[in-house]
Amino acid sequence: MNSIKLIVGLGNPGQKYSFTRHNMGFMVLDRFMGYLKHSREDSLSMKAESRDLILWEWASTADHPARYLLKPLTFMNRSGPAVARTSFHLRLNPDQLLIVHDEVDLPLGRLKLKFGGGLAGHNGLRSIAGELGTNDFARLRMGIGRPLDETPLSSYVLRKFSPEEYQELESCLDRAVLALRLVCREGLDKAFREINTA
Repeated sequence: MNSIKLIVGLGNPGQKYSFTRHNMGFMVLDRFMGYLKHSREDSLSMKAESRDLILWEWASTADHPARYLLKPLTFMNRSGPAVARTSFHLRLNPDQLLIVHDEVDLPLGRLKLKFGGGLAGHNGLRSIAGELGTNDFARLRMGIGRPLDETPLSSYVLRKFSPEEYQELESCLDRAVLALRLVCREGLDKAFREINTA
């Protein structure tokens, strides 16, 4: 596998969807960019902005080439075109991508790193795989759990986190920042061992 060059956070645009479960990818990217802005060895700049995406370039005084952070601004089930177009423009292979997304099959607070394999019914991943023509990209799966009542999943993922969940959510976002740092500094192989055994 190549090193990760593009980190994509998935979510739905607009204030209506802020802090909903389906927007975990956006929240992780926001938290990570906050970390980079306060780091002495990192710099972050806007690379491109349009109605369907925002792309940032991340440079570092550490010995690695520039990397990029992407938020597709289309709705979740149409994330693929923005990801595919950005990958083509940056001349990246699918295995140089890391997609950060919500995962109902993991409890809130649990993180898992995965490469390739099934899409677990996630519409954002399905859209990306369809546009790229492959499932062979890395994912940071952010647990949001399943509903404890009869709420349909389609409604549950658009539900905001409750006040009782905020402490676990904050811890989860902080650990996601550490996970992204580990992936970028040490590579996927080491990150798999550390993140998936935590």
